[in-house]
Amino acid sequence: MSNATKFYIDGAWVDPSSSRTLEVIDPSTERSIATVALADQADVDRAVAAAKRAFESFSQTSVADRIALLERILVEYQKRAGDLAEALMSEMGSPRGLAENAHVPCGTGQFAVALDALRTFEFEEKVGTSSVVYEPIGVVGLITPWNWPMLLIASKVAPALAAGCTMVLKPSELAPLNAVIFAEILDAAGVPAGVFNLVNGDGPGAGVALSSHPDVDMVSFTGSTRAGIEVAKNAAPTVKRVHQELGGKSANILLDDADLAVAIPRDLRDVYANSGQSCNAGSRFLVPSDRLADAIKIAAEAADATVVGEPEAPDTQLGPLVSQAGYDKVQRLIQSAIDEGATVVAGGLGRPSGLEHGYFVRPTVIAGVTNDMAIAKEEIFGPVITISTYDGEDDAVAKANDTVYGLSGFVSSADTERARRVARRLRTGMVHINGAGLDFNAPFGGYKQSGNGREYAVFGIREFLEAKAVFGDNA
Repeated sequence: MSNATKFYIDGAWVDPSSSRTLEVIDPSTERSIATVALADQADVDRAVAAAKRAFESFSQTSVADRIALLERILVEYQKRAGDLAEALMSEMGSPRGLAENAHVPCGTGQFAVALDALRTFEFEEKVGTSSVVYEPIGVVGLITPWNWPMLLIASKVAPALAAGCTMVLKPSELAPLNAVIFAEILDAAGVPAGVFNLVNGDGPGAGVALSSHPDVDMVSFTGSTRAGIEVAKNAAPTVKRVHQELGGKSANILLDDADLAVAIPRDLRDVYANSGQSCNAGSRFLVPSDRLADAIKIAAEAADATVVGEPEAPDTQLGPLVSQAGYDKVQRLIQSAIDEGATVVAGGLGRPSGLEHGYFVRPTVIAGVTNDMAIAKEEIFGPVITISTYDGEDDAVAKANDTVYGLSGFVSSADTERARRVARRLRTGMVHINGAGLDFNAPFGGYKQSGNGREYAVFGIREFLEAKAVFGDNA
């Protein structure tokens, strides 16, 4: 990949100012597969300057022009779908089926919903004797993680373009190759020079430079709560807008009338998808005390039936975690649960049998977990679920809400109205009832330390706009 050691700035692939590089590791083999350049302050300055110049003209483009641009991007994206899937398999260890049928289509989906929203979006409205005009906020810094890269890049870039913003993207240095291909897609689609810029780099280098830059008007960040706090601190001196989608510790309430034989395997597979590396994973299973034995049996059988293996193997359901650090964290949390008195009923420490290399984790179920344990408090980011008990609906809701996070929640019940009632009591930005999946037309985001702001479709476009009141324009 010839462009991996370059940055895409002002419509061209350019050599970096920095001499720093980083090896990209295939997590299934622990071997280097590519080298990427790491940006420094000078590289970020150059990218931001290009975006600032481009904003003057791009912010004035018509909605029709931006619709046409998004349509061209979708065409070019489809042409490179195979290349994106191959990159995700090698740099993330994603199983082929997941890469081809989930990761890559998520990017398509985000551009499609942004396009639909743009076609009907009202950039001006009349209020009293005034007009309110919604204008692009300016230059935006986009910082994205590695776990759902195409989804998370597209969910920022598409609405930012729709709004008329210009941007600098800094993807995760752990999985940067897909972003290089993405930049090539936007170049092929004819995105005007300077509107979209890409710099690779780490958080302390490029991330700090971007989030603190005085010419960046907004930062949209997805990642850990710890890193999100640092982004907000960096942005504070210039009072720029900060949009954050951060960590989660989502509860899954299985009410006493739920069909556990259906709900538990279904929801366990949802947590395990992407090897458990999803911020909105409902990994805290809450079951009625008198149904604990059944829940443990069903969950353990489902976990034991899950196939972990190489990304290319046709029966692989779970690939490796993305890094040694991620593997070590999961092992630490499993051990802490054991030390604090919980019981591993499936999986556990170490790699699955037959996998001697790579950051593979055993699909794990841990029972007897209470809310004061580390594994109930910290985001696991691995194929691990915990099972806790509750006594009555009020207790279930209280335990579900007993967390600093508030990203998502899950409720299962034979009575849909009852599930809706419980859903409205959860302090989370999203709730899934009876296994319902994400809807890209609905807002994505959380309460509390899970962040602020919302993404997807019309909600995403709004994040990149400023409201201007024009008084006396509606007399």
